[in-house]
Amino acid sequence: MIICHEHRFIFIKTVKTASTSMEIALSKYCGEDDVITPIGPKDEALRAELGYRGPQNYELPMRAYRPHDVYRRIRHGNPLAFWNHADAAFIRRYVDPEVWTSYYKFCFERNPWDKVISFYFFELREIEGTPTISEFVQSGRASTIRGFDLYSIDNEIVVDRVYLYEALEEATRDLEHQLGLPGPLELPVTKGKFRKDRRSYREVLTEEEREQIAKAYAREIAHFGYEW
Repeated sequence: MIICHEHRFIFIKTVKTASTSMEIALSKYCGEDDVITPIGPKDEALRAELGYRGPQNYELPMRAYRPHDVYRRIRHGNPLAFWNHADAAFIRRYVDPEVWTSYYKFCFERNPWDKVISFYFFELREIEGTPTISEFVQSGRASTIRGFDLYSIDNEIVVDRVYLYEALEEATRDLEHQLGLPGPLELPVTKGKFRKDRRSYREVLTEEEREQIAKAYAREIAHFGYEW
């Protein structure tokens, strides 16, 4: 995730929506006071290679701690910090209210059936004895990909815009305008290369799996009008 004071935006990072590529691209335009959370080692190496800003300012100062945060810090030793997939509720709780209300807040969403396939290939790419996609879906793991809960609070969407992965090019052009960026957003290729099976989800998933995924992601399907 990114909180950019220079261009007044908050980017909430969802899962398997090209968000790592977007995060790297956006970090190019961040200043020294902006919040950038850490990503994976290979992605950080790519960000450094491009000459963009890396992780910074993501640990919260002690003045931001609530009593239960102090207790957890003393008991477990872990500092309070923003993280890669921090959700809207956490961000709103710990940023200045003026920042939350006035900055442009956005994220990305993706067709749930397609997102499940992408998640499967990324998560299980190096696991010995990898289950089939059907086994993965039937196990229930395909129903745990966080999406709607990241950009909503009490079941209400609280960001200014949820862009769609399926219209990524259009989204990048709109963001250049919305954020007043001095140059183009150029997205590097990161995790997409892990997907080996390029068939449509309609060719891969069974009717039973279709229904199971539809039930798990009913809110996304209803709100964004996704169809099989």
